[in-house]
Amino acid sequence: MVFNIDSRLPFIGVSVMQVIWFILVLVVGVILVKVLVLVFRRSLKRASLPALLTEFLVRILSVLLYIVVLLAALPELGYDVNSIVLGLSAVIGLILGFGMQDTITNLASGFWITLTQPFDKGDVITTNGLTGSVSGIGIMSTHLLTPDNSYITIPNKLIWGSPIINYTKKDIRRVTINVGVAYGTDLDEAVRIAMDVMQHNGAVLKDPEPSVAITGLADSAITMELRPWVKTSDYWAVKGDVTKEIYREYAMKEIEIPFPQIDVHVKR
Repeated sequence: MVFNIDSRLPFIGVSVMQVIWFILVLVVGVILVKVLVLVFRRSLKRASLPALLTEFLVRILSVLLYIVVLLAALPELGYDVNSIVLGLSAVIGLILGFGMQDTITNLASGFWITLTQPFDKGDVITTNGLTGSVSGIGIMSTHLLTPDNSYITIPNKLIWGSPIINYTKKDIRRVTINVGVAYGTDLDEAVRIAMDVMQHNGAVLKDPEPSVAITGLADSAITMELRPWVKTSDYWAVKGDVTKEIYREYAMKEIEIPFPQIDVHVKR
């Protein structure tokens, strides 16, 4: 029995040759899409666009090109692309009218986020009560990576409509360290020691200068605020080092850092 590749296969109604041409068009189309996306990505990088905006535009182009490839391959199986496009248009119009308001809102929000650039890829932000490093922004959602390596997906519309705190947008930041000293402490001495601790830390910037402010009279302590300026990348290291050093220096100079205590009297 001679097998004819032009004969129609049972159940699916297309020939082997049609299937081969369909697969061939898909493979060639996918290769062309990857090449075009690569060229597009490189051209955006040469234009010095933010990484987040580049990824967003590349993803949109990829989706559109893959749809074009699929529509180009379907005629090889005997499908009428015109009727498919008309049918899809009707279905998409119906879906858009009744069930995709949120999708369109997320898409538009993602576009405005990448355009206005409140954050970029790698920035550490807080939004909607969630904090993490921006790992990417998709067509519908933004992705954060938390310090404990949890992966968070947030719809773009929630980010665009909410306050955004960007901790790494600027090159330098001010560290805030709260310290309490006991009533009766020589405040001038306490401030001098705090300034010495900050000024002797190599990561603390000379300009702007560090400062110490007396911020309040609490129930059991006079509260002070140490305010060294550092490079953003040194923020947590300086906060930990200065806190440890101020505790050590106050202990050596017998400056008391009070803490709440409860005296319990038992009557017999």
